Amino acid sequence: MNRTDRLYALVEEMRAVAPRPRSARWLSGRFEVSVRTIERDINALQQSGVPIYAEPGRTGGYCLDKARTLPPVNLTPGEAVAMAVALRQLAGSPFQATAGSALRKLVAAMQQDDAAAAHDLAGRVHLLADVSAIPSMPRMVADAVATRRVLRIGYGDRAGAATMRDIEPLGYIGKETHWYLVGWCRLRDALRVFRTDRISSVSVTAEIPAQRALRREDLDIPYGVVEQLSLS
Repeated sequence: MNRTDRLYALVEEMRAVAPRPRSARWLSGRFEVSVRTIERDINALQQSGVPIYAEPGRTGGYCLDKARTLPPVNLTPGEAVAMAVALRQLAGSPFQATAGSALRKLVAAMQQDDAAAAHDLAGRVHLLADVSAIPSMPRMVADAVATRRVLRIGYGDRAGAATMRDIEPLGYIGKETHWYLVGWCRLRDALRVFRTDRISSVSVTAEIPAQRALRREDLDIPYGVVEQLSLS
């Protein structure tokens, strides 16, 4: 059994007995590999977002949080690869890292043969690197709206003037070439839109401000029509 197949099989083995634990020694016997190999595999699964935790004690081992995992899903190999290609368009967006994590979770929940076929198909798809891709934004900016904490940023405007500002993150606007962070600027005491590639420094404060509404009329952008993202 190759490593990819073994990772899927490990998840399904722990899902089948959850919430009871399986020890690394038991799993090593089941999959005919060393305990060290099992520990490396478990660590790889944890890093990819699979909710596995260690239960200490003589009868302990590795447990899977069944409530936070997906059962096997019926994505076809082609659908999985299509999603991977589509997610490449999120490069530079606030959701680049989380999109990759979501895709890994979906692939991990596929039937083993379909997942192996998806990996094989993906290995046959090659994309030219886009030299004009949107610059990646700092992770703390990408997480700003979800965490809702006040950010302290260094910002350079189009004329090159640099300022330090405390802002309350409210949302994002995506354009063809750039992403913008919408926030309440305490320096200007007004709503402002910040081009993320002009943010020179960022730190997250401990303050969680009172929630402000982001109204549609606040996003009256002169150079285009703003459309709200939909999950349906």
